[in-house]
Amino acid sequence: MVKLDILSDPICPWCYIGKTYLDRALEARPDHPFSIEWHPFQLNPDMPREGMDRQAYLEAKFGGKDGARQVYGRIEETAKMAGLAIDFGAIRRTPNTLDAHRLIHWSGLEGRQTATVSRLFKAYFEAGQNIGDRAVLLDIAEGVGLDRAMTERLLESDADLDDIRARDAHARERGVSGVPTFVIANTHVIPGAQPPELWARVLDELASAADGAAG
Repeated sequence: MVKLDILSDPICPWCYIGKTYLDRALEARPDHPFSIEWHPFQLNPDMPREGMDRQAYLEAKFGGKDGARQVYGRIEETAKMAGLAIDFGAIRRTPNTLDAHRLIHWSGLEGRQTATVSRLFKAYFEAGQNIGDRAVLLDIAEGVGLDRAMTERLLESDADLDDIRARDAHARERGVSGVPTFVIANTHVIPGAQPPELWARVLDELASAADGAAG
């Protein structure tokens, strides 16, 4: 197997698009060698724990309504091309994603990490749900087969908060400044939402290298 580490934030639209492209490439290669692990990176590490109004957030981040409209117009266009039904109008709050990242981490311990990431993306981008809300996170946890009561106890505690913050900081120290960022075999870094064709080439190269090593 080849380790594929993915740094991502569940409120990052490019991360959702990038995952969709990767999924498409992997579906075409069911014998792919990747062992995937998701890692935390917060787009907004200073976001208040309760989150904030989305419109206020966008205008502050992108210099007003026009700036936000320009940036998200491009994202919407790319999302449609990727076949995603993103509903930005339904999103009312931009959440703090620390708890969502904790849930992703705990899901990894149960072998359900990618399923959790998928549900977080869909909840936020397609259903407009606040994934900083613990009730929403508990529904997602239960939906992927995690124990709801245990997850609730963990969310009510400070379990793994420091670990998530430390891993986020470590990624920044290593030079990661945006997501998605894909790291293949802890060696090759692929930044951004790359199309399925690029992943097909990567898989071809990995197959060739494996054949050469076997020969």
